[in-house]
Amino acid sequence: AARGVAVEVTSEPVTLNGDRPRLVEVFQNLLDNAVKFMGDQPSPRIDVGVERDDGRIVIFVRDNGGGIDPRHKSKLFGLFEKLDPATEGSGIGLALVKRIVEVHGGSIWVESEGRGKGAAFKFTLPKTSVRMESGEENA
Repeated sequence: AARGVAVEVTSEPVTLNGDRPRLVEVFQNLLDNAVKFMGDQPSPRIDVGVERDDGRIVIFVRDNGGGIDPRHKSKLFGLFEKLDPATEGSGIGLALVKRIVEVHGGSIWVESEGRGKGAAFKFTLPKTSVRMESGEENA
């Protein structure tokens, strides 16, 4: 709120199966990072939602902030890796997120077209379901 970031969360009822406190940590870390690395975006925005990709449900946290240089994508989930040493934090947040997602049997990755173009952290978790408008569940 202090930075004026608009956050939009999907209205689709999504069911995640796993250790609730750890899954909350995943979202907290991803949202905190999105706000922290928003840059000078005049209209900061974060979207949290789901999409379907090749029959699987993908959860995403997408922002319109600083983006990520493609050369650095491979380092993002490393322990104690910080792309900007001037920022707060210890560099373990995304490593922790990756570990939690993988312990739950999922996978996580980042998509960004580069600096200044925002980023989308996406992950999958087994047994995730989304209730469709028709009342059917899609897993």
